[in-house]
Order: sequence, then C-alpha cells, then structure tokens
Amino acid sequence: MSDRQPQAVATTIGTASAPEPLVAIRALTKYYVRGDQLIPVLVDINLDVYEGDYIALMGPSGSGKSTLLNLVAGIDKPSSGEIRVAGIDIAELSDTELASWRSANVGFIFQFYNLMPVLTAFDNVELPLLLTQLTRRERRERVETALTLVGLADRKDHYPNELSGGQQQRVAIARALISDPTLIVADEPTGDLDRVTGGEILGLLERLNIELDKTIIMVTHDPKAASYADRIVYLKDGRIVHEMSEETDGLDKRSTRTIRAVMSELTD
Repeated sequence: MSDRQPQAVATTIGTASAPEPLVAIRALTKYYVRGDQLIPVLVDINLDVYEGDYIALMGPSGSGKSTLLNLVAGIDKPSSGEIRVAGIDIAELSDTELASWRSANVGFIFQFYNLMPVLTAFDNVELPLLLTQLTRRERRERVETALTLVGLADRKDHYPNELSGGQQQRVAIARALISDPTLIVADEPTGDLDRVTGGEILGLLERLNIELDKTIIMVTHDPKAASYADRIVYLKDGRIVHEMSEETDGLDKRSTRTIRAVMSELTD
C-alpha cells in the first residue's frame, strides 16, 4: 500500500493544469491580393500571451508586426488561422460582433494620439463610454479617475492643441483605460516623442502593467522601449524568428526592467 502512495501523488502533480493564455494565436496567416498575386504579410504565426504579460513586437519595417497587432486587436481579419482572446475566436466574429468586442475588450494607443481636436481632454477620454449604459455621473467619475491616474486631472478642460505631445499621449492612454479593457495594444506609443517624454510614457505603461496587471502588446522600433517589456518577439518577413523572455534571477519585474533599460542606454 505504501508503495502506491508516492505514485498517486506524482500523478496528481503531473496533471496539474497550466494557465490558459489570454491570447492564443495558431497557424495565423495574412496575405493581400494584388492582381493575380498573393502577397504574404504574416506566415504561420503561433504565439501565446498570458494575462499580465507585457510584450514588445520588434522587427524591420514590413516585417508584419503592426499587422499582427491589428489582427489581435480585431481591427483586421486573418486570411487563415485562429486568434482566441479570453476563449473567443475573434476571427469568426462578424464585423458587427467584432466592433462590439473591440469596444469592450481592447484599449488602443497610437503613435499620433488620434485625439479629436474639437474636444477637451475630458471629452476625448469619455468618448468610448458614450455607447455604454453608464449614467452621466458614472462616466464623469470614470473619466476623472483615468485622468488622475495619468497625471492630467488639472488639464481636463484643455484642448489637444493646448497640450504637449506627452500630455496628448497621456490623454490617449487614459482613453485606452476608460473601459477597463482586457488588452491594451500600443503602436509605436513613443515614436513621436522626445526621449525624455517617451521615457515618461513608458514608465506610465509599466505602472499599468505592474500595478494594475494590464496585459500590453506594443509595437516598437526602439530597443529602450522594448526593454520595458518582459517578452520581446522579433518578426522578419512575416514570421516570428526569435523570442526573448525576461530572466529575473530572483529580482522583481520592475528591477529587472530597470537593469535592461540602463543597459540599453549604455549601448546607444
């Protein structure tokens, strides 16, 4: 009898379930039709993204990284393959279903902010909530909380042309957070900013990831920006060619990223 007990324990441990990925991409392919030619953009992409991950997509221009980001965010549809986000295969959703899914699950941060110039910072952040069932008071409370989080509570009545580039990007980040999305996607979020301001934005994204456990997928050309991520996925010619994961060696996430950011500065 005693001989059997260790075997039963080992079996139980061996079958412990691994965490399910928040985003599961399988055999993903995207191509465009030009005349009678098929132009491949992404080829046989397989990638898992877990809740709380901060992933940087890197690669030369034309490598397919922005296309991959758009597919995960539901902006575009794949030619074949599967993209599951929180168990939903978004490649199978209709355009109407996809639009509804995006508004509830994805926060977007763009390189050029994409703010409405005729709206104040407050109104820009509130925009995604106008299609919800929230009351005006509930919307106001959420907007004020988001603007406070990004350090712009005192700029809520300013228009985009009255804000610096860094402040405009902070408004865009507050807008991305306002619906408490499952996933934040950022396409070159510091590409239009100077190095100091870009560092402030990267620090803010890091806070969202570490303190609020937000899952972030970011496209960047900048090694310093990528150093803030805990996983870096390299693409070339539409394929994933390399992935580098954070090796913490007993350090916490923030300490490891700080070391990598300093090393990036030293090698500039």
